[in-house]
Amino acid sequence: MAAEKNLEDLFLDTIKDIYYAERQIVKTLPKMAKAATSPELKAGFEQHLAETEVHVERLEQIFELLGKPARGKTCDAILGIIEEGKSIIEDFKGTPALDAGLVSAAQAVEHYEIARYGTLKTWALQLGMKDAAALLDATLQEEVATDKKLSEVAEANVNQKAA
Repeated sequence: MAAEKNLEDLFLDTIKDIYYAERQIVKTLPKMAKAATSPELKAGFEQHLAETEVHVERLEQIFELLGKPARGKTCDAILGIIEEGKSIIEDFKGTPALDAGLVSAAQAVEHYEIARYGTLKTWALQLGMKDAAALLDATLQEEVATDKKLSEVAEANVNQKAA
């Protein structure tokens, strides 16, 4: 009979999931920046790449706090979202709708991350892991800010060009 798993086990499992996801995002953002035609969107993707590298470092700090090696666990959700983004790039390349599609794909990633980081922060607090909760909250706030910036770029510029 398997040992009963608890919230701490779930927390570690989900940290591994988002660690894998963030590392995949680091690989994908340069491709999105290259595909973007809007200078503002391109710059946003490049800025978020730098932030995402910090998110990976924060997760590595959490692994250290837990006394565990920094290892990812395949995240099928992020792989699916990234694949959708690749399809948008292929299907809409050279069209006015490309940047709107890139914003949509990027926001799908952000919403996934916001859900994960919000949950992880709550669990960290429940488990008395205040240092981990602070690291998770810092990343959560950056993800929320990125989502807001993407909406602003879409509404002020990108969506009008696509219409």
